[in-house]
Amino acid sequence: MVRVYKPGKVAIVLSGRQAGKKVVVIKQLDEGTKERPYPHAIVAGIERYPLKVTKRMGAKKLAKRSKVKPFIKVINYSHLFPTRYALELDSLKGSISQETFKEPSQREDAKKLIKKQLEERYQGGKNKWFFQALRF
Repeated sequence: MVRVYKPGKVAIVLSGRQAGKKVVVIKQLDEGTKERPYPHAIVAGIERYPLKVTKRMGAKKLAKRSKVKPFIKVINYSHLFPTRYALELDSLKGSISQETFKEPSQREDAKKLIKKQLEERYQGGKNKWFFQALRF
């Protein structure tokens, strides 16, 4: 079977609370694990996308509207839809693992790290498609 979900691949969540949100695959587990015996991926996505900004807005308003609210989740492959896009987030690959989901404080630290990385990428003007909500 072809490995579709490689680290850095952008996908869309099909079901659940974050349905219709874009995610980037951080780690894929094609064989599954003991507690999750199905193929799944650890993903980081955007729960709340940044709002539209214009030239007329001040620096304070611009900073407020450029915020991103991330989420991290373990999702079954059957609930993901792959896209042709990819995102290079090398620093995130080592920061999130299976143990991150066991402790709430580790989960919050991982979210803060992801938020920082995504906001940097957004303000740099890279991967514009990833930071726009889906229209459907």
